[in-house]
Amino acid sequence: MLTITRKLEFDAGHRIPDHKSQCRNLHGHRYTLEITLTGEVIDADGNSDNGMIMDFSDVKALAKQHLVDVWDHAFIVYEKDDKVLDFLSSLPDHKTVVIDRIPTVENLAQVAFTILKTVFIDRFGTGLRLHKLVLHETPNCWAEITDA
Repeated sequence: MLTITRKLEFDAGHRIPDHKSQCRNLHGHRYTLEITLTGEVIDADGNSDNGMIMDFSDVKALAKQHLVDVWDHAFIVYEKDDKVLDFLSSLPDHKTVVIDRIPTVENLAQVAFTILKTVFIDRFGTGLRLHKLVLHETPNCWAEITDA
């Protein structure tokens, strides 16, 4: 299996409401996102993507449009975290992303994978698909999700 990987970074805030330590407080991270795609190499003479699984600039553009720019400099909050939701809604024009689960790195990786697997779809009949997503919360802590 041949794969390609594109790395992007974004900054976002969150909290883990019931956590036993500091993570229950409002805080943020510089997240690193690694998107790994698989598929056959494109064989289309005269096409800009010829010889590639997908052009890295297209991977970046799609990831930014559908995920990175949405989450960058946002506060990602669990839909049942009423205290934080109330606070954030009191801030004019605050960039808030509400998700249906506690925003741990594991859950964020799952949400990101769900979003991006519908974006990276077959091109040129090569079987292009999202194979793996890695989300680093810190340089030493991350979650990985792989297409089954």
